Amino acid sequence: MDIISVISEETGSKPWQVEAAVKLIDEGNTIPFIARYRKEVTGSLNDEQLRLLGTKLEYLRNLEERKQEVISLIDEQGKLTEELKSAILSAEKLVTVEDLYRPYKQKKKTRADAAKKRGLEPLADFILKQDTKEPLEKEAEKYVTGKIAPVSDSREDQIRAAEKEVLDTAAAIAGASDIIAERISDEVRYREYIRSVTRSEGKLISEAKDKETDSVYKNYYEFEESVEKTAGHRILAINRGEKEKILMVSVAAPTERIIGYLKRQIIRSDNPYITPVIEAAIADSYSRLIQPSIEREIRNELTERAEDGAIDVFGKNLKQLLMQPPLSGQTVLGWDPAFRTGCKLAVVDPTGKVLYTTVIYPTAPHNKTEEAKKVLKDLIRKYGVTLISIGNGTASRESEQVVTELLKEIPEAGVHYVITNEAGASVYSASKLAAEEFPEFDVGQRSAASIARRVQDPLSELVKIDPKSIGVGQYQHDMNQKKLSETLSGVVETAVNSVGVDLNTASFSLLSYVSGISPAVAKNIVAYREANGRFRTRSELKKVAKLGQKTFEQCAGFCRINSGDEPLDATAVHPESYETAGILLKKMNCGIREEKKIREFRKNLKDMKALAEETGCGEITLNDILSELEKPARDPREEMPKPVLRSDILEMKDLKPGMKLKGTVRNVIDFGAFIDIGVHEDGLVHISQMSKRYIKHPMEVVSVGDVIDVTVLGVDEKKGRISLTMLDPASDRT
Repeated sequence: MDIISVISEETGSKPWQVEAAVKLIDEGNTIPFIARYRKEVTGSLNDEQLRLLGTKLEYLRNLEERKQEVISLIDEQGKLTEELKSAILSAEKLVTVEDLYRPYKQKKKTRADAAKKRGLEPLADFILKQDTKEPLEKEAEKYVTGKIAPVSDSREDQIRAAEKEVLDTAAAIAGASDIIAERISDEVRYREYIRSVTRSEGKLISEAKDKETDSVYKNYYEFEESVEKTAGHRILAINRGEKEKILMVSVAAPTERIIGYLKRQIIRSDNPYITPVIEAAIADSYSRLIQPSIEREIRNELTERAEDGAIDVFGKNLKQLLMQPPLSGQTVLGWDPAFRTGCKLAVVDPTGKVLYTTVIYPTAPHNKTEEAKKVLKDLIRKYGVTLISIGNGTASRESEQVVTELLKEIPEAGVHYVITNEAGASVYSASKLAAEEFPEFDVGQRSAASIARRVQDPLSELVKIDPKSIGVGQYQHDMNQKKLSETLSGVVETAVNSVGVDLNTASFSLLSYVSGISPAVAKNIVAYREANGRFRTRSELKKVAKLGQKTFEQCAGFCRINSGDEPLDATAVHPESYETAGILLKKMNCGIREEKKIREFRKNLKDMKALAEETGCGEITLNDILSELEKPARDPREEMPKPVLRSDILEMKDLKPGMKLKGTVRNVIDFGAFIDIGVHEDGLVHISQMSKRYIKHPMEVVSVGDVIDVTVLGVDEKKGRISLTMLDPASDRT
């Protein structure tokens, strides 16, 4: 198999791009490094394209490895033919390789194995020839042994004797039929056809084990949908309902059509003695061997497809969340709400340093509201708090009520508040990492500090949490955890490297996601910084233990040093391009901070190709260097919408159909998006209420963090549900 050609066809990349990317990956280069600093080599393949290419490469290499294993295993049995070897080598999917290997695979003891031990294989061959003109029983008589006496009275000899017994012609024909049924099941062509027709015409069916049981799976108590069309979120919901023993699930195939196909393939003429036996063997083969196997395969395929879709959505949501713009320059009061144990507070200055922590008890059962307000006013005045970040967990609604009352009492302070998604905060606050970062704080204080820092710099804070715990996915606990972790780690890696990290302030967690830097090296960087003070240049990284030349090449461009000895160290220009950047600055007759001059030069540049030749640099790389010099150390998060800051509260009872509100997208799922509109419960915009044009997925319209206009459709206070629409009835456009 030509792996390069296959990947090129499946990804839409040119063969030379694939070949170049594969070579770079094999040389140990990371995806972020290739995407950012080897555009010239790959033709500007981006992170997403490179990760897809890497996944395909791994699958195809595993496929080739499995082919060689199967060829070797069959050869060891002395059953490998040139035709079979050729079929295995030309297989394009792992399932085809396994189908070809099936007849030679060591199976659990089967009915066909037992029949072969009784010497009935020649009878099976005779039946399949279909040319007898006499009753089959006549031929079957040759294989009847009657009762066989064991050699001794030992149990082993008795079993061996029984295994070879064929008591009558009916037993002989039944055994031969078992052999025929297994042969039919092992035939690759038949399985491929049955698999294909079941995929295209089969139905996924789910039923309730007990229709009287009240559960969240009621929509699937009498459910039937085409295998091809069943949406991923439905498959995951059905799987979970089955796992919880609420639902019974099956795949209904076009059985009559399949049996008819098998008959046409196997039965050559209508023989009154043979045809009924073969027909029975076909029916048995399909119902006992093929159908359960194909159903498992298709259920697994559906689950894998659904998981891949859900992981993709989770990854895109996570990326949007990580790329939320930091609210810099704010002194934030982090508020971890609770009832019995009190609300934990942490005041954090604009650099992320925790200035003060305390606990107040404004909520039930304590209800010390006035005492809590006095503490809050003192903290706002003493530390110059400009923003209150309230976690959205238990007692969030009650805490928000206290804050809005407080802000009305001190309007001159100009303080706003924001409801912050605290998913994963409790996981972080109880972690070893949090204990190392805040050894003097308890779990609640750490959580409050994290909630504050999440609005100051979401990326730096969220990388401390297992991506699966951040709470922007669906059914993440039901998925292939290895695949989920790999995908989400890749998303975090992409986000961290697209923003870059300040080498002198970045935490161990943030550094460990930088291209080329392992957790061990990240710890060494922090240790070096603590022992030697600030990094003055990027090249100083080479002094860090276990950080060699290759690692330096991979990570240097993503590490920033502000106010260091080399101005270019504060940009995304890689050290390997410093000489080119210097030539450009000299040609422009300006310094790195003279952005106006650089913009003017670029605006008037007529021949990029000539300049590239003059500087000895590729055009794509040259363009990136100019972009970076034009806007040094620009943060891509600045282009994202900022969180909605609030000073007053809405309650669910205040919502009326037709009310127009501004909200923030909290989570995007297959069938819609959840929107924070300033009440305790997020509202749902169903996919049908997102656009007047047809869309396949909500992500075509919205992303996590988007600030959008919505209209209330309906409110169910009892169930805590809010229905929203993005459609404007007065306009033809969304």
